[in-house]
Amino acid sequence: MGLTVVLVGVTLGGYAYYRYLDSGIDRQPFNVGASRPPETGALNVLLVGSDSRAGDNKKYGPKSQHLGERTDTIMLLHISPNRDNATMISFPRDSMVPIPECTGRNGQVVPAGLRQINSAFNDGGIECTAKTLESLTNIKINHFVKVDFTGFKGIVDALGGIEICLPKPVNDPKAKLVLSAGKHVVKGEQALGYVRTRYALGDGSDLGRIQRQQVFLTQVMKKVTDGGLLTNPGKLNAFLHAATQSVTVDEGLTLERMLEIANSVRGMTAKELKGITVPVEPYPPDKNRVQFAQPAARDFFENVRNDVEVTKSPTPGKSTAPAVKREQVRLQVLNASGEEGRAVQVADALAAQGFVVTQVGNAAPADVTTIRYAKKDAKDGPAYGDAVAARLSKEKRTPIEGKVKALVSQPYTLKSPPAQMPKGPIIQLVIGKDWPGVRVLSAIPDSLKDKVVDTSTNPCL
Repeated sequence: MGLTVVLVGVTLGGYAYYRYLDSGIDRQPFNVGASRPPETGALNVLLVGSDSRAGDNKKYGPKSQHLGERTDTIMLLHISPNRDNATMISFPRDSMVPIPECTGRNGQVVPAGLRQINSAFNDGGIECTAKTLESLTNIKINHFVKVDFTGFKGIVDALGGIEICLPKPVNDPKAKLVLSAGKHVVKGEQALGYVRTRYALGDGSDLGRIQRQQVFLTQVMKKVTDGGLLTNPGKLNAFLHAATQSVTVDEGLTLERMLEIANSVRGMTAKELKGITVPVEPYPPDKNRVQFAQPAARDFFENVRNDVEVTKSPTPGKSTAPAVKREQVRLQVLNASGEEGRAVQVADALAAQGFVVTQVGNAAPADVTTIRYAKKDAKDGPAYGDAVAARLSKEKRTPIEGKVKALVSQPYTLKSPPAQMPKGPIIQLVIGKDWPGVRVLSAIPDSLKDKVVDTSTNPCL
């Protein structure tokens, strides 16, 4: 994700440099099978952290050097079709799940069965892991990225380190982490130790470690997108080299594909990246294992397939609701994009979210989408316009005083008209050529909303 965002900042004039970077990326075939979930327009990337002890990773367990590799970290990065938000979905390594029949690393068939989820990678590699996740979620995985211990350190070092916060002193010989309580900027071994430590922090569970990993990755994303990386040639070059040399990806994740992704997500910032763990519960036969909690997990996967937002629950005592509710806003939708029928499409989407759409029509061509209110509504218009702005994708737009003249307009018929029409100002949405799309409403179960991790999450876990 960080690599593709950064690539868009490098000019196409550096074609030879592109190719040089591309030559350093290790790629592998990725054949999950013929029976796959359908495409939805979303981008889903399987991220795995390998515990391989091969090569430079030998020092993390020389006795395990020839015992294969497992996935201590399994995440699915889901980027919405509008490319306006990204969700990191973590799958606890201790989850007991039905693993489908796979082809093993030795070419032999590994029979289907109920096993720990990280065994899929050890038995059948990345393709078996992807096949397992697709069977569990019915979400199609488009690409994969694998990073090992050494690669992880290289990327963090290239970023100049990441700030963490420890609620207490930590001395964990297994994770090679010794640090005092409080904030630290960690690199190399310390960064790796922080994301690996399990028993020295929290309740000692894998779930606690996952949450810390998600917080860490939101900080990585913040540094990549907001930390001035694109404006510092030296740091940019170091990051690109470290990223390309530290990962293994599928053959379909070509340089051209990365650039395509980079351009599609260029308006996204760290604020749009959220982490959440699949809901789990204790596994009755073994207290050291977990299983997916139903129906919460099934409902969650359905929400992701339908591309709803993952939103945090409100902080107790603080209201995050907009000052003006959608049901209070009367809305006129005008199409200035030049694309036929767009006004009705947008009106339908906003009406479904509760806005009281009164008219649809066309306006003179415009490059930029705007939200407008009448000059006479200068007092209340901005607040009502903000309610509309909050439902548009990409960067939030500031309502503008002064409406434009409709070339043609007609009444819009609501499928579920309100019992009483609201009395506030009528807001005008003028759809320009840069139309960003309408954000989908959140339908994440209430039981999960307090488990969302984003840039506002307290890092002292």
